[in-house]
Amino acid sequence: MLTFAAAVFFLIITPGPGVLSTAGVGAAFGQQAGLRYVTGLFIGTNLVLAAVITGLTAALLADDRFRVILFGASICYLGYLALRIAFAGSKIAFIERQAPPGVLGGIALQAINPKAYAVNTALISGFGFMPQNLPLEITLKLAIMNAIWIPIHLVWLWLGITLKRINLPHRTQRRINIAMATSMMIVVALAAFSQT
Repeated sequence: MLTFAAAVFFLIITPGPGVLSTAGVGAAFGQQAGLRYVTGLFIGTNLVLAAVITGLTAALLADDRFRVILFGASICYLGYLALRIAFAGSKIAFIERQAPPGVLGGIALQAINPKAYAVNTALISGFGFMPQNLPLEITLKLAIMNAIWIPIHLVWLWLGITLKRINLPHRTQRRINIAMATSMMIVVALAAFSQT
């Protein structure tokens, strides 16, 4: 069980679209918007977990057409979200400071987040520690995963909010937002590369 908990920690804390966008939303839009977004991510990650546990994910991803559609939707939404973070608060005319992604934005991100499916599939299908009682093992895994997931995402949100509170010059804040958005797209590109 400790090995499983360590795997959860390291797989969730590593930068992916969820934690990077959490920091980005916190830096660009502040605490309240960030908490709404994290709530959506939390709901979304548990919906992904339910899809993995029930086998729905495996059934859907077995169809190459659906996999391509999911990948395309992932790239489009993550690109859109990255642009919103990168240009939040800037004076670039074609992307003005918009309302931050709320609960539904967080749910949508997790629904198309390739890392969410990969991590949850690896954690649920691997690291068995109670093969004699699979329902209890899955229940414990869900409890451990959520107990680790929540503080990690709150720390990433705090990091983003801290960047906002430091009251950095506009140019520096914009560079940080662009760096977070670029990092998010690099993670997506690496996920895409691993699929080929």
